[in-house]
Amino acid sequence: MRVRALLLLFGPLVGGCAATTTERLHLPPLQTVAHVDLGRYVGTWYEIASFPQRFQRNCAATTATYTARTDGDIDVLNRCRDRTVDGPERVSHGRARVVDRRTNARLEVSFFRPFWGDYWIIDLDDDYAYAVVGHPGRDYLWILSRTPTLDPAVYERIVARLAAAGYETNRLVRTAQRAATAEITAAPR
Repeated sequence: MRVRALLLLFGPLVGGCAATTTERLHLPPLQTVAHVDLGRYVGTWYEIASFPQRFQRNCAATTATYTARTDGDIDVLNRCRDRTVDGPERVSHGRARVVDRRTNARLEVSFFRPFWGDYWIIDLDDDYAYAVVGHPGRDYLWILSRTPTLDPAVYERIVARLAAAGYETNRLVRTAQRAATAEITAAPR
């Protein structure tokens, strides 16, 4: 019975799942940014919009805080509020590792080892004011910002680039964010 429950939970991650958007639409391989300075990338990011995922159901005021580790990996602290920006806080701890040291744009993240998922930085502001994280199958997507809001014109340009890259941007859902940032703190070292 325990094996069956594990297969039901993790089976789609390991194989036999439906074709990804990339495969279904016969899209070219997803491209990442040319280079990421991880020293500038670490810190807190606010989720501006994303493709809805089961593990983020009912989340509002979602943030991700990345902290460099001495071993080269990155600690990940995801926070959200349950249902509203004032709801109870939900926290998830994980770890990221760089899989492409040439660009630092392809990482893997794990919240429950031994399972790792692709975390590709596919768009990044020159000043690291926003970032877009995707997956090679184009079924996961997050638009992140260093602030709880993003200029509407900047957001529309990001969405246009995502559509040109083959993302089904009609699936994007905006994330409710609180304007105040006093509650967001860095991840522990």
